Amino acid sequence: MNFFNLIRLAWRALIRNKVRALLTMLGIIIGVASVITMVAIGQGSKQSIRDQLSSMGSNMVTVRPYSNQTVGGGAMLGPSGLQTLKITDIEAIKKSSPHVTAVSPVVSSSGQSINASKNWPVSIQGVYPDYFSIREWKLKEGILFTDKDVKTSSKVCLLGQTVVENLFTNGENPIGKVIRFNNIPIKVIGILEEKGESTFGQDQDNIIIAPFSTVQRRVLSIDYVQNIYASAIDENSSEKATNEITAALRKAHKLQNSEEDDFTVRTQAELISAISSTSELLTVLLAAIAGISLVVGGIGIMNIMYVSVTERTKEIGLRMSVGARGLDILMQFLVEAIMISITGGAIGVLLGITSSKLVTVFLSWPTLVSEPSIILAFAVCAFTGVFFGYYPAQKASRLDPIEALRYE
Repeated sequence: MNFFNLIRLAWRALIRNKVRALLTMLGIIIGVASVITMVAIGQGSKQSIRDQLSSMGSNMVTVRPYSNQTVGGGAMLGPSGLQTLKITDIEAIKKSSPHVTAVSPVVSSSGQSINASKNWPVSIQGVYPDYFSIREWKLKEGILFTDKDVKTSSKVCLLGQTVVENLFTNGENPIGKVIRFNNIPIKVIGILEEKGESTFGQDQDNIIIAPFSTVQRRVLSIDYVQNIYASAIDENSSEKATNEITAALRKAHKLQNSEEDDFTVRTQAELISAISSTSELLTVLLAAIAGISLVVGGIGIMNIMYVSVTERTKEIGLRMSVGARGLDILMQFLVEAIMISITGGAIGVLLGITSSKLVTVFLSWPTLVSEPSIILAFAVCAFTGVFFGYYPAQKASRLDPIEALRYE
């Protein structure tokens, strides 16, 4: 039988039972829409995380102190309690790491920022001027502090947007004003551009950045470095920069070949890869859960096709008696099942895309509808139609024409 005739017959059969066909499609529609929406949420979250991490500097390398020493009870020492990194390590990295373009030590603390009667809990970081290029942190207003300010432990700082909004509520310009961090007066010389929340939900703008020596000596009263941030020439050079930093620090710390590193070196690429893998796993899990609806929809198609075969037994017998082959009957019902599935899939795709947009608009969740997810949805729909429609169609093709004509 001509393929177009099969489509026409299947279409007529669906039109005769519009409500039943629509209800049969409902499982497929919900399943496809759910899969596309869940995948869009997963892919959107993954892309958002990658973008946020890249905004921190895609070629950034982080060095943190590390030790396998334990304290009472067998607990490992945390990074905050380690003193393995020194300011001399910065010079060692600069001298021995040609693939490193910038490097900065970092020390940080938390406390109260105060301006007249206003106060606000905030984090303060002590860094070198290179830190701003490493973290790709731009200046909105004012000036950056210099290497001279670091050498002289100048009491100057730059404020994040959250601090500005909470300490200067009357709209006055903070530049040139003196605020206090705990009991230490600091002059504001600049305001940083807004960064927003980090990947882990922390407000990156609730920060005061001051010269490294100012925070290290005046605020913390320590002689070690908590973290080191460096910048490779580009993203492709991150691995080489990591190896160079590792070699420079091992030499500076006089570690023997048999001794473990007393520091850890991580790149943004490693962090992006780890988080992306987790996000990918969650996306697959969400899609699998949503895919259960497709199985339910497929069972619905099989059920309705059985009912259709039973209702049209006489029609099948009549067609066979005038020369229709079993293959023709099989294809007729199989095409009908596929049309139900594909039509439901098309509606489901439209509903899924719309749902993804609504999630972004009303819940402010990042979503990303990808072409592969749409293609996969259609492929699954076609497979569902064939898989769940084949058995009822096969049953119809094997009916005895005489028995079929006698069926009441």
